Amino acid sequence: MLFRKRRERLTESAQSAAVTGFHALDARLPASEAGRGLLRKAFPDHWSFLLGELALYSFVVLVLTGTYLTLFFDPSMTESVYQGSYEPLRGQAMTQAYASTLDISFDVRGGLLIRQIHHWAALVFVAAIGLHMLRIFFTGAFRKPREFNWIMGVTLFLLALLEGFAGYSLPDDLLSGTGLRTAHTIVMSIPVLGTYLSFFIWGGQFPGEEVLPRLYVVHILLVPGVLVALVAVHLMLVVYLKHTHWAARGRTNRNVVGQPMFPQFTAKSTGLFLMVFGLLSGLSAVAQINPVWLYGPYRTDQVATGAQPDWYVGFLEGAMRIMPPWQTTAAGHTVMWNVFLPAVVLPGLLFMVLFAYPFFERWVTGDRREHHLCDRPRNRPTRTALGVAAIVFYAVLLLAGGNDVIAYSFLVSVNALTWIFRIAVFAGPVVAFVVTKRLCLALQDRERRLLLEGEETGAVSQSVYGGISESHRPVDAGLRYRILVRDVPRPLARPQHPATRLQRLRSALSTWYYGDRVEMPAAPDQKRHIQEALAEPARGEARE
Repeated sequence: MLFRKRRERLTESAQSAAVTGFHALDARLPASEAGRGLLRKAFPDHWSFLLGELALYSFVVLVLTGTYLTLFFDPSMTESVYQGSYEPLRGQAMTQAYASTLDISFDVRGGLLIRQIHHWAALVFVAAIGLHMLRIFFTGAFRKPREFNWIMGVTLFLLALLEGFAGYSLPDDLLSGTGLRTAHTIVMSIPVLGTYLSFFIWGGQFPGEEVLPRLYVVHILLVPGVLVALVAVHLMLVVYLKHTHWAARGRTNRNVVGQPMFPQFTAKSTGLFLMVFGLLSGLSAVAQINPVWLYGPYRTDQVATGAQPDWYVGFLEGAMRIMPPWQTTAAGHTVMWNVFLPAVVLPGLLFMVLFAYPFFERWVTGDRREHHLCDRPRNRPTRTALGVAAIVFYAVLLLAGGNDVIAYSFLVSVNALTWIFRIAVFAGPVVAFVVTKRLCLALQDRERRLLLEGEETGAVSQSVYGGISESHRPVDAGLRYRILVRDVPRPLARPQHPATRLQRLRSALSTWYYGDRVEMPAAPDQKRHIQEALAEPARGEARE
């Protein structure tokens, strides 16, 4: 009885303190308005929307583990003789960067585990951003009013690649040093500016003495600061613009349906964060990654056998390996096309296409409406086929980056394998495009037959005349709604003569994008409901 009264008094005191503190905060900051808006924010319940949160929580793990590693890492390139705990390397000359990495791995309590969590989290972070962007691309979530969020996502992906490469290069082991040597070659391949840029970045001729301290500043200060700022703006835009959602009964282009932030989303999101941290910790405890002590310190006259970069920059390695040895010498200057084209021009074009695609598709369709319903990939066959073709293109380049390892493992000729990849990098995306587009149209045609004939029940009947037939039942209302409520633009009308080349090009692209289509059977009242579900919301109308 006494303990119960004491517990009740403590509870009342805590509640009173919380109320007093909230009133004090609300008097100085818009706490109640912000809290009211956040607590009633609707979050989608589909699993694909968790990919963005997976990237966010991987980034949180990166910040936590990176902060710990920063306390012990020394990026200096000053050489000294190693006298640490790892006996096979004692007495060898190495930079302070490599020596401090060994100290973190063998002498700092928990250092090796934190290093491995940091590395695995970096791989998951980049992968999650990539998958999140693919989800946005295939579902059309980059369209108005979310074009700016797409641009920010592409920028975050680009910064994640830079951040990963900078961190990968810091230990100054033989593997990371080989990567820096490749980066130096790429910078030097830039016509006119290459030499000046390399001397500025490396502080002189390769390997220089300034590149690691500068990369360290980029890795722990500049890029993380920009990432944090962009992530914050990205999340604010997500809250302001609302999430997209999949078409279903009760879900239209004018509303937002989902789970409230508290308690459902908060509990689910907290659980996801703990799962990410736990899985990364468990993976780092049992799966070794980047054992720098086996590679040894970097030497300019040595290269690690079977050296492979992390997967997210492996496509650059593959592009350089399959590029023919083209170069041009004029007026005493040599342009290395075999490095400049695959390592500078190609990624530049890829990211330019990513930045411009929302505006390109809007120009092709002439669509200026707001879109809050996700597209089913099968309903946009050309866009889906382009995305799959890009994935195949990247996969071929990634495999080409390991052509020596593949050739050694399967006892095939490196030259033959290189030619196979040279052909596949052009033929593979074309085949993937054609097959994917046909599959999307076939899936649409299957759903059309499903609406016309109904679902098979599995029961077979025989007539008095001996004929055998299957029985069907009407399609479920939810599935019918999901099939019928789709926003597929029609090709633009052919321009009247005289027409400019740009107008003719736009018309041809529109026909190529949306000329192949499967019309779904719908009654007049169903068409009216579809138009209502797809109607553009009035300004500020979208509600949760």
